[in-house]
Amino acid sequence: MNIKLISLICLTLFFFATSSVLARAALINNSIDPYSFTFFRLFFGALTLLVILFLKEKRLNLILNKNWHTSFLLFLYAICFSYAYINLDAGLGALILFAMVQLTIIITALIKKESIDMTKALGISLAFIGLIYLLYPSKGFEVSLYHSILMMISGVAWGLYTIFGKKSSNATLNTTDNFTKSLVFVLIFFAFFVKNINISTYGISLAFISGGITSSIGYLLWYHLLPNMKIITSGVLQLLIPPLAIFLGVIFLNEEVTSTLIISTILILFGILISIYKKTK
Repeated sequence: MNIKLISLICLTLFFFATSSVLARAALINNSIDPYSFTFFRLFFGALTLLVILFLKEKRLNLILNKNWHTSFLLFLYAICFSYAYINLDAGLGALILFAMVQLTIIITALIKKESIDMTKALGISLAFIGLIYLLYPSKGFEVSLYHSILMMISGVAWGLYTIFGKKSSNATLNTTDNFTKSLVFVLIFFAFFVKNINISTYGISLAFISGGITSSIGYLLWYHLLPNMKIITSGVLQLLIPPLAIFLGVIFLNEEVTSTLIISTILILFGILISIYKKTK
C-alpha cells in the first residue's frame, strides 16, 4: 500500500470510531433522542454529500430506481446504532458492532469464494464465544441484551452495506444517493414507531458533526477505498476501530475499561484473525 492509501484508510477508520463516541456523547445525557439523532445525522450527511456531488459533477444526478437496498441498509445500521447507544459504552458498542461486521463479511466471503475448513470454523466459533462471554451477565459487568442485539443488527447491516460497496463505480454518487434515500425510511419509521422526541442545541450539534463530517466524509472515503481492496481485507481493517473507540471513550467520556471487556476483545479479535489467516497470509 502507498502512503496516500494508508493515510486515507487511517482517516476513514478514525471517522468511524469518532462516530461511536459522538453518538454515545449525544445520547448519554439525553441531549437528544435516538430517532432525532439518526434523522439529523443522515440529514446533515445528505446535505454535505449533495454539496460535494454538485461541486464535483456540476449537477445532482441522483438515481431514482437504484440503490434502495443499500439506502435501507444504511438506515437500518444508523437507527439500530442510535437506539443501541442509549445503554452501551462507546467502546463496547463499537466492539459488538464491528465484531458482527467482520463475521458478516467472513461468512459472505466463505459462501461466495471458499469452503469453510476447520481453521476458519474454529476462528468464527471463538469469536462467537467472545461475544457470548461479553454479553453474559456478571456481578461487576452487566450488558443490556436488548441494546446489544440492536447493535448486532446494526453490525450485520453495515457489513452488508460494505459488501455492496465493493461494486460501487462512483463513490460520491452512490454515497450521496444512499444518504438521501435513507431519509425516506427514516420518515416512515417516524410515522409508525416514534411518539416523543427530545432535542437540544448540544444534541443537534453532535449530530451535525457526526453526519456532516465523520459519517458523510468517512462513508464517502470508504466507498472510494472498497473497490481497491479484497472484501476480507476491508473486514480486517475495521478490527482497528473498537480499540480506537475505547481509547477515545476513555479520554472524552471517562468510560471504564474492564477485564471482561479486555478478555472478550482478545477472544473476538483472535478468533477473527484465525478465521482469515490463510486468506491474508
